[in-house]
Amino acid sequence: MKKDNRNRHSTVFLTELWRAVAALFVVASGGVEVNAQQLRPSPRLVVNITIDRLRTDYLERFAPLYGQDGFRRLLQEGRVYQSVNYTFSPVDCASAVTCIATGASPHYNNIIAQQWLTRSNLKTAYCVYDKQYAASPVNIACSTIGDELKVATDGKALVFGVAETQDAAILSAGHAADGAYWMNNAGTLWTTSAYYSSASGQWVKAYNSQSSARKDASANEAVARLALACISDYAMGKDDTPDYIAVTLSASPGFGIGQPNNPESVYKALDAAIGTLLSGAEERAGKGNVLFVLSGTGYAEEPNIDYKKYKIPTGTFYINRTAQLLNMYLSAVYGGGTWVEAYYKNQIYLNRSLIDNYRVSYTEIVQRSKDFLSTTAGVSSVSDTPYDTAITGDLWIELKPGWKIINEETNESYQCRTAFIPFPVIFFGANIEAGYIDKEITPEHIAPTVAKAIRIRAPNACNAPPLF
Repeated sequence: MKKDNRNRHSTVFLTELWRAVAALFVVASGGVEVNAQQLRPSPRLVVNITIDRLRTDYLERFAPLYGQDGFRRLLQEGRVYQSVNYTFSPVDCASAVTCIATGASPHYNNIIAQQWLTRSNLKTAYCVYDKQYAASPVNIACSTIGDELKVATDGKALVFGVAETQDAAILSAGHAADGAYWMNNAGTLWTTSAYYSSASGQWVKAYNSQSSARKDASANEAVARLALACISDYAMGKDDTPDYIAVTLSASPGFGIGQPNNPESVYKALDAAIGTLLSGAEERAGKGNVLFVLSGTGYAEEPNIDYKKYKIPTGTFYINRTAQLLNMYLSAVYGGGTWVEAYYKNQIYLNRSLIDNYRVSYTEIVQRSKDFLSTTAGVSSVSDTPYDTAITGDLWIELKPGWKIINEETNESYQCRTAFIPFPVIFFGANIEAGYIDKEITPEHIAPTVAKAIRIRAPNACNAPPLF
């Protein structure tokens, strides 16, 4: 199924070519060896693996359970960056995979979460919702690494995204991808969107017709199987034009069909799925021709901890009650009306039309609101939204650690935790030098590093430098 207009070169030829180039550099530099990184051949295939809710403490704790082909191989033979942290908060799977794909924060890529409240209609919007195609990457406001690879190769490179969930598959692949595949709600079949080519839809239907496509497989194993089938059937990594596939797995106990319900079993199964991906991709594209990247989403679902039991400071912040009190306060200051138009998670939406009608200074009313909310128990700070106000509120409330925010009308709640969840970023394969790097980095560094490795430009909103 690979495009026929590619110029195919054998692995032997490329290897000898680079040896010859290296020799010329040595001669030109008077016998001084040139940095091997500068002469490294471009990988033919990039497999970018993101593990949702990956935790370093669990990764290390369950190390004795791992085989030789998965986590153990990555940690022993990969280039491991141990100090990784997202530059924005809160983080979820959708915002994390988009950050990795674009090399930019939600301020630039526009994907602030899996869902948000749209100001124009005060309705919840899904991050990959598309009126025309039902689901697409239309909401990503900049290019992804897959997009830039398409541009650089005049569309010849193949780009795919595979995940159990729709948003992760679509967002990780980008606008120009050949296809994105995810499981249906029953977790029994793979599906895609009409946004992608009809050939992509036909391929996934053919895959579903295979008896082994989903049988007796956990969610992560099924994702790994589909990714390898995609690599095989599309002949990814078989010529000198680099290809790219983004794979999203999950480290959440009980997440997905057939997923184990305890961390120990989850990480053991993850290790097996990753081992399958590593060996399978190398078998198909050739060992040394594949660049693997592994990273995490930097958050984890917090259990319902009873902090009071252990005398740890805690409390409950009711966003609906707080919004009502703020509305009463603003009405007393400026006159009656619905000054607070809506609230969602930790955000408050002010009524812009009412502010204009009363000819009140927006800056003034925002500052008064900040001052009022800052006196509320549990509030650490109140700030303007860091993102586009078309998809976020005017006021962004940050609670003290240990406090829980509750919306009594929707029964939604979450525990506030300012400490980040440690996870590594690992580059492996493609003759990359192994080692542990004690350097603080962010996930924004992944895209430009991959771009440099495959000799293309970084995504257009990325301003982080490559790591090597």
